[in-house]
Amino acid sequence: MKKVTIYEVAKEANVSLATVSRVINGSSVVKQDTKNRVEEAIQKLGYRPNAIAQGLALSKTTTVGLIIPATSISFSGRMINGLCDVAKIYDYSVYLHTITQGVTDIKEIIDDVIKDRVDGVIIYADKDLDESTKLLEEYNIPMVVMGNKISSDSICSVYFDYRNAICELCDNYLNKGIDDIAVLQDHRNDVVSESIYNGAKDAYAKHNKEYKGYINVSKDNRSTYKFLKSYFKTHRHQVFIANRDSQALAALNAATGNGIAIPEDMELVCMNESKYTSSIRPEISAFNVPYYDLGAISMRLMTKMLKEEEVEEKEKCIEILFSPKSTTKE
Repeated sequence: MKKVTIYEVAKEANVSLATVSRVINGSSVVKQDTKNRVEEAIQKLGYRPNAIAQGLALSKTTTVGLIIPATSISFSGRMINGLCDVAKIYDYSVYLHTITQGVTDIKEIIDDVIKDRVDGVIIYADKDLDESTKLLEEYNIPMVVMGNKISSDSICSVYFDYRNAICELCDNYLNKGIDDIAVLQDHRNDVVSESIYNGAKDAYAKHNKEYKGYINVSKDNRSTYKFLKSYFKTHRHQVFIANRDSQALAALNAATGNGIAIPEDMELVCMNESKYTSSIRPEISAFNVPYYDLGAISMRLMTKMLKEEEVEEKEKCIEILFSPKSTTKE
């Protein structure tokens, strides 16, 4: 027999998950008619409360759940350090949860967070989390989203202004008469990819031009290097922009392998500076993205929400700065 979940009870009673939790935990703040509907739904469906439902109790634990996609762990160390440093100052503990695309269901992660009885949740959003945030809102858990601008009464967000950064970069090139600027799609981070694309479009629109330099990559592609090695046999650009360091390294190797000199024939830019972009020769020009600040600011916003302090900016934008090196001419 299929196990009945708290989600099904909430749907049957037409109430939020938090309301079901309050009824289960004997809260006195639920109206009697609402309580009756929930109890009838529980009896009708044969629901048996478990640790997840019990974990929705309103007690404080001074812990915060941090949810990060497994694909982001490699570059999120500074972000976690910033978050944990601020958490220590305000005497909060942090529980880390990871999401594996195609393997881990976001609902399972939410259940794990609830079991840990956290006071709030911080999510690094490298994908569209509209449905996930709706679920968390139903739990009435304070939430901060990192890396993605999300508007909600109960959610704060901290994000990098990739769109404006790429718009300014492309605008500078266009002012110099350089208009063949390619942007490589990155399926691992759709949010940033879309921001970069829109930033390029903004810059071209300022010059009354249509942007056509976005390079679409199949989701089935497993090797950026092999894709670009073939691509550069028939394509040349004045400027090539990649999001991740691995994409930039692949572009550098694939271009030089096809006789394209960097930066003489084509300039190369990476959106995220890392130890790899700095250790390779030639050093790759990249944007300095302050991940430590992202984590620190996000945790500070969370402490304000938990202490019911005034939050001046619910959507905090962090600027990123371009650091030109050897793969660009100026």
